[in-house]
Amino acid sequence: MGGRFIQLAQEALVLTVVVSGPAVLAALVVGLVLALIQALTQVQEQTLQMAAKIVMVFGTLYLFGYWMAAQIYSFAVLIFQNFSLWVGWLGRGVAL
Repeated sequence: MGGRFIQLAQEALVLTVVVSGPAVLAALVVGLVLALIQALTQVQEQTLQMAAKIVMVFGTLYLFGYWMAAQIYSFAVLIFQNFSLWVGWLGRGVAL
């Protein structure tokens, strides 16, 4: 039981990293490009960089949102369908 719980926790953490990856990567790329442009032009306006990151992250969430939700939904279905197999006291007539 403990091993399976650890494996599920690991899968949940990996899923979190994979699902959040596109938005984080988009923010990273925009941040690096704008930082380079700001360094070359010597314009140090932080609002420009933050606004561009927010727009890019929302755009990424719009494009990848369905895929992200499908991944999370699949994992949730796996958890709920197999919950009774992983928890030994279910189905034995134990009153809660």
